[in-house]
Amino acid sequence: MSSASLLIYPDPRLRLTAAPVVTFDAALRDSVRDLEAVMRSVSALGLTLPHIGRPQRVVLLRMEPGEPTTAYVNPEIVWASPERGPQEEGSVSMPGVMEMVDRAARIRLRFQDLDGVEQEEEAEGFRAACLQHEIDQLDGIFWIERLSRLRRDRAVKRFAKLRRGAA
Repeated sequence: MSSASLLIYPDPRLRLTAAPVVTFDAALRDSVRDLEAVMRSVSALGLTLPHIGRPQRVVLLRMEPGEPTTAYVNPEIVWASPERGPQEEGSVSMPGVMEMVDRAARIRLRFQDLDGVEQEEEAEGFRAACLQHEIDQLDGIFWIERLSRLRRDRAVKRFAKLRRGAA
């Protein structure tokens, strides 16, 4: 069983820029297994190693229960459509808070798989939004930073209220 646990906002480690993965070995696979265990335990669609306090550039994504999990190592967006679209977003690191975030409607990204093999993928709609959200996290940009100051302040206050109510 994994000893990894999910970081909760406002943990400062959620604001750190993750380091590129340079070694594709058993330690990386162990970290990904830990991340997947946490991801399943909190029912997340996507999660990054920084979410569990490991600042490496790895994203896991699983859009539907039962669907295989895809690992994106060192992902980077190489193209984003000028068309944009709002998607409802939130984070398991800030449970109970959701807001509409405007992002590119389509993207192309380059990444490596767990063996270090270069890959490219195009995504659109909700999947594109999820990938942009998780790549932001790798860059130390927590999702609420994509909101206006007013909406961000309201989201933080709402989360604080939810946390007080849970205590």
